[in-house]
Amino acid sequence: MKRWSLVMLTLLCLAVPARAVSLRTVSAFGGTDASALSYVELLREYEAQTGNVVEDSSGTSDESWKASVLSDFAAGNEPDILFFFACSADSAPMLRKMVPIAEINAVYPDLALPEADILREGDGRIYAIPLRPYYEGLFVNTDLFERYGAPLPDTWAHFEEAIAVFRDAGIAPIAVSLSDIPHYLAENAVLAAASPEDYMARPATLDEVPESWLRGMELIRRLYTLGAFPENALNTSETITSELFRQKKAAMQIDGSWFINSLPEESMETTVVMPMPSLDGEGGAVIGGVSMGFYLTRRVWDDPARRDAAVELLEWMTRPDHLRRLAAWDITGALAESADALAARASDMLRPIQDDMNAAARERWLLDCVPAVAAGDMTAEACWEKVMALEPFEP
Repeated sequence: MKRWSLVMLTLLCLAVPARAVSLRTVSAFGGTDASALSYVELLREYEAQTGNVVEDSSGTSDESWKASVLSDFAAGNEPDILFFFACSADSAPMLRKMVPIAEINAVYPDLALPEADILREGDGRIYAIPLRPYYEGLFVNTDLFERYGAPLPDTWAHFEEAIAVFRDAGIAPIAVSLSDIPHYLAENAVLAAASPEDYMARPATLDEVPESWLRGMELIRRLYTLGAFPENALNTSETITSELFRQKKAAMQIDGSWFINSLPEESMETTVVMPMPSLDGEGGAVIGGVSMGFYLTRRVWDDPARRDAAVELLEWMTRPDHLRRLAAWDITGALAESADALAARASDMLRPIQDDMNAAARERWLLDCVPAVAAGDMTAEACWEKVMALEPFEP
């Protein structure tokens, strides 16, 4: 196989192409993502420098977006460059259509694309170039806590006390949609009830499900009965509930670090992020890691007319300075301090349960069980029985 160097790629880039190469990209840089503009700008800069054309389809990384990406791969309609989840049940079925980074480096050695061990898949190979280390935590509008005299939720007792204060004041205690994106609530409720060891269990049978996982689901029901969620939490969207938090109509929100990107600059001094409190103690472990990265698909790799351009685009998007443009959070004040403190615990972070579930089980847990358990229409035991029937952690 012919080996192309970075020099040759550069010469190809500078030469006037006889024919523009068309590439297709898909990413999660859509919706309200604050890096969406930077992503588009990088694509346009690549086009200007190479004369190639990039057709991009980006969306918000919710369940419907994940499903559409997986559906396209199953149908043989995958893009050339993909920004998607890594080392998860989502990425597993697509790996046969991805090119390992080592294979790319073997053919284009001068590029020296980074091989991050944290994204090593079960087959021992690394397919994605990582972006956006993340964590999940409890976002708090501290000005509301001061105004209503509520204690900061640094223990479970303080958490429930704050819920009561805001409920009685007509402020939504926790902004969440139980029908749309209950993921962070579900994960952190289980973690609040579990030890790190229990949380990281990946049971093969219903009998192996830790008792703490049942307690975690029961906590969701308890929070619902305490009036912790918006009145329409069972039939609203995450877009609407997050706006409640941003407009100071909700006191707290359980979310990922990417939520920071959507917060207004004027809230930087009155918003902090902290660990979800443990049921039996103070703030416990933190969920997080590196969840997403850039992939090159086998489809374009096996296309001699487009391979060089696609590899060049992959290298372009993942240059260190470009990754910083995509990952940068322009935050200051109290929010920056609390975010840095939480991010510093990266070595102690736990991988989300849902990332190791197959899609059917994950949807059953999050989209069927969570709202039903919250509303009292399903028990925690019935929930995990339904989930485990789908063999969620099968390799």
